[in-house]
Amino acid sequence: MIIGIGVDVVDIERFGRQLERTPGLRDRLFVPAERGLNTQSLAARFAAKESVAKTLGAPAGMNWQDCWIGLDEHGPTINVTGTVAAVAKAKGIKRWHLSMSHDGGISTAMVIAEG
Repeated sequence: MIIGIGVDVVDIERFGRQLERTPGLRDRLFVPAERGLNTQSLAARFAAKESVAKTLGAPAGMNWQDCWIGLDEHGPTINVTGTVAAVAKAKGIKRWHLSMSHDGGISTAMVIAEG
């Protein structure tokens, strides 16, 4: 059963300027394994995290460090702990589905939460 769907888009150039302009933003939004990626990949991962938040109803107090995007043999994966995992558990989410893409200066992500 689908519990939630979230979609987000990020302007890659604008996101890159925000990372440059705001020291510490990269550390606040991304876990160490994500931080060294290029701006295009970071923008897609941020769109994915925003999409996760939307599937959860954008709960107050969500820690960006409690959601990170990894890769396995099947593609991108959503990993949750702490604040994000607690809300997902309360909503009955057992499985995440993620698709990310970049084109024309935009990164996009779509997340489906399944229970």
